[in-house]
Amino acid sequence: MKVWNWEGFWGYFTNAYLLEGALVTLGLTVATIFLGMLLAFILVFFRQSNIFGLVHYARIHVWLFRGTPLLVQLIIIYTGLPQLGFVRLNVVESALLGLVMNEAAYLSEILRAGISSVPNSQRDAAKALGLNSIKTFTLIVLPQAMRVIVPALGNSINGLLKTTSIASVISMEELLRRGQILMQQKFEVLEVFICVAIIYLAMTTVWEMIQSKIEAHYGKAYAERTTDKSSLVRDNR
Repeated sequence: MKVWNWEGFWGYFTNAYLLEGALVTLGLTVATIFLGMLLAFILVFFRQSNIFGLVHYARIHVWLFRGTPLLVQLIIIYTGLPQLGFVRLNVVESALLGLVMNEAAYLSEILRAGISSVPNSQRDAAKALGLNSIKTFTLIVLPQAMRVIVPALGNSINGLLKTTSIASVISMEELLRRGQILMQQKFEVLEVFICVAIIYLAMTTVWEMIQSKIEAHYGKAYAERTTDKSSLVRDNR
């Protein structure tokens, strides 16, 4: 009994059908992060507003989507909403909606934690200089908050690259789903899924390299300040 096909295994790395699935995974990840960040900023704005309804909507959104499995959310969106009278969404729309709503709940907490890490004295100084709320946020608060936001955001993107595989349960033809289809056609379970795992590993590894560069960029100013303070302490001795 033949248990491993080396030729088939190496062939999957150049299989156009499987590689297109990897591109779908990347596209789904990028779209989810972009739309999820937009929704996350809205949730943070709602959370920090003084309007009762908006504050509670943001809290309920975070509570609901962080407290239930993404798998269940996708199934409800794809199969449950039409039963309630909503327009039936196709597979791509359902997957994107579920991923964005879920990811936004986590991203909003990351953004809120980063923004909260900036001392109020920075905002007071900005007001003293005559900056309005928008300029204070974009020029003073957000650049400082990014040092806290970027590491957590990078980890979230890394996780999302793998989490998109859950969309395969509603027949979204991303990397894992296409791997399953190939496996059913070729009956080479190990060869296909080990190849799929290596492709996921390659994508997350590349992202980790990019993330380290981004973290170094936003941590540069802080590191320089820390070095300057250490030098000052040594000089004063």
